[in-house]
Amino acid sequence: MKLIFIVLVVVVALLALRAYQRAQRRPPPASAPAESEDMVKCVYCQVNLPRSEALYSGRQFYCCPEHRQRHQQ
Repeated sequence: MKLIFIVLVVVVALLALRAYQRAQRRPPPASAPAESEDMVKCVYCQVNLPRSEALYSGRQFYCCPEHRQRHQQ
């Protein structure tokens, strides 16, 4: 009787350990997707870039100060 009880306790402990290990391997829940941002085109080189990274001058967008300077010359 004691032997059956000990075997049962060991089996339950192993099942609990496996369930715990499976839970630890799960990937973390996906975070909220990043919000999309408007894309604009550099007037000088025609490269597309996010509006927040673009330079705005004279109602036109540029990708860098050098292109803004070259286009205004």
